[in-house]
Amino acid sequence: MRFNNAIVRLPGSNFSAGLTTSASKSAPDLGKALAQHAAYCIALKECGLDLTVMDANPQYPDGTFVEDTFVIAERVAIATRPGAKTRTGEVASVAAALRRYRPQWEQIEAPGTVDGGDICQAEEHFFIGLSARTNEDGAAQLAAILTRHHYTSSTVDIRGHATLLHLKSGIAYLGERRFLVMHGFPAIDAMADADRIEVAQAEAYAANCVRVNDQVLIAAGFPGVAAALKKNGISVRALEMSEFAKMDGGLSCLSLRF
Repeated sequence: MRFNNAIVRLPGSNFSAGLTTSASKSAPDLGKALAQHAAYCIALKECGLDLTVMDANPQYPDGTFVEDTFVIAERVAIATRPGAKTRTGEVASVAAALRRYRPQWEQIEAPGTVDGGDICQAEEHFFIGLSARTNEDGAAQLAAILTRHHYTSSTVDIRGHATLLHLKSGIAYLGERRFLVMHGFPAIDAMADADRIEVAQAEAYAANCVRVNDQVLIAAGFPGVAAALKKNGISVRALEMSEFAKMDGGLSCLSLRF
């Protein structure tokens, strides 16, 4: 899959007020978060993408994690319905930014919930994570939409994995039937014929990486993952993500790529 465009949103002054699963993490430093976000945007541009950069919206402190608001494929765009009630309003503003590229899209309806971070596309197949944020009704709606647009899909239940907020917290598609997966990630029948590069438990955060055309962007500070990817002939670019990690965010979360 090659991408031409991306939508990103700047982290706001109340970024630290966003949702997080652990009270033990220190609060993010906004100045560092802005610098890391700027470096992320530069990386996307240097991978060949045109960026739409949205201003921060103080109403939505989690708004920088734009990936959760839409699922975008070549033949369809789908507005999600985020599983956290405080994030529902984020969809409308992202839709406005997307309209110039995709004037029409489909929509997940109540009582279904879907977070984009639970959706991993591998060519024409979509893995849909069942999680605390994506429920069975939402997954069924998404699967039906994808079927209508001639894609296949399957569900992966991660609700028993306490360390996984989203499906893509533990898996990334690298292209050419290769996946990066965190240690202990559940076996998936639809991946049986694919190559799996396993991430050691100590480097689990780095499982959330993102392939952007000819490069894979990974979080800095995880030499084992970087070495494993390079061994497989993959061009790697490491980016500092410390401040987003404090809010349970990863590299894929910060953009919608299409």
